[in-house]
Amino acid sequence: MRNFDMICLKLVRWTSWPLLALLLGFFVTGYGISGRYGLGAWMSEQTALTFHKLLHLPLIGLTVAHSLPAIYLAMQRWGWIKR
Repeated sequence: MRNFDMICLKLVRWTSWPLLALLLGFFVTGYGISGRYGLGAWMSEQTALTFHKLLHLPLIGLTVAHSLPAIYLAMQRWGWIKR
């Protein structure tokens, strides 16, 4: 593997766990806003909405940082990009 490929692979692996945690937080705050599944008891609707709004930018940033290298490596594997 080339150096750039190794960096992409490490970036995909390192961003996957924070992305998973952030996505779970996004779901929890979303259900907290609606009060479904008992999550309204954990936090008020206003608190859940505030946290939910704060998670948008990190979610977009981590998704892009995770997806672009993963797409590049997949296209290489499929032979669409020459090594």
